[in-house]
Amino acid sequence: MSTALKLPPRMTVGEFLEWEPDDRSGALWQLRDGEPEMMAPASDRHGSIQARLAFLIIAHLDSGGSPCRVVTAPGVVPAERSEDNCLVPDLGITCAPPTGEHLMHRPLVLIEILSPTNVSRTRANMRAYRTIPGLQEIVLLHSSAIVAEVLRRGADSVWPQQPDIIDAAGALRLDSIDFVAPLRDAYRTSGLI
Repeated sequence: MSTALKLPPRMTVGEFLEWEPDDRSGALWQLRDGEPEMMAPASDRHGSIQARLAFLIIAHLDSGGSPCRVVTAPGVVPAERSEDNCLVPDLGITCAPPTGEHLMHRPLVLIEILSPTNVSRTRANMRAYRTIPGLQEIVLLHSSAIVAEVLRRGADSVWPQQPDIIDAAGALRLDSIDFVAPLRDAYRTSGLI
């Protein structure tokens, strides 16, 4: 008897959102090109960067009384191939009210933490995020160095070809929520400082 996880051959986003994997591991899944994809647990450093940045952004939003909120591991559906893809960034920021669904509606900012073992998939997600209407900024924080890449949608709704690169001496700026903080603050508990 095989204990291998049996995955459906292909799914739509609707089927994926209703699907209950029979592995019962509690693992996080995303749907890429119609195929369920199990996501590895975050490393200690990855999780520390994610939690610290979420804390900084939440404190900023709360201090200004903003209706916006940070969601950990939200499901987002890119406009391109929307029936086949439900991706899961590390953090999402939206000003839309909570719906209780498995999807984040109207994300403003999506944030990924780049792990050395998942570079190509994370970068593929970033390209797909550019197709989400209303999304204003995409942030990629490296987990092996104090570096961030930020893409901002232009006033003409066009994404730049190359991201702004921020190093350890720079500030992370999210214009869509008026957030600015030294990039090092997001890495304070990561062991990189």
